[in-house]
Amino acid sequence: MASAEHTQDHEAIRKWVESRGGVPTIVKGTGGLLRIDFVEGAGSGGHEDKLEEVEWEKWFEIFDENELAFLYSPEKGSKFFKLVKAESAGKSGGK
Repeated sequence: MASAEHTQDHEAIRKWVESRGGVPTIVKGTGGLLRIDFVEGAGSGGHEDKLEEVEWEKWFEIFDENELAFLYSPEKGSKFFKLVKAESAGKSGGK
């Protein structure tokens, strides 16, 4: 990965995820541990059975409450992302 960028912009995150076939999910039984599932929807087998697909509104509510930033690769087709504390995102070298 040549570079990473970060954002807290909901629309930018949604666009990046959906353009790569992802859906917003949380890990079942955790009370809101955020994930993105790039498989054809949550619950399709393997470790994805532990994921519960949620509406973007709920996902972003948890995202904002935890003061997170979305660190991602802007490279076409890359699915690299990481959720980090917003206060540390500026140290990642992204935007």
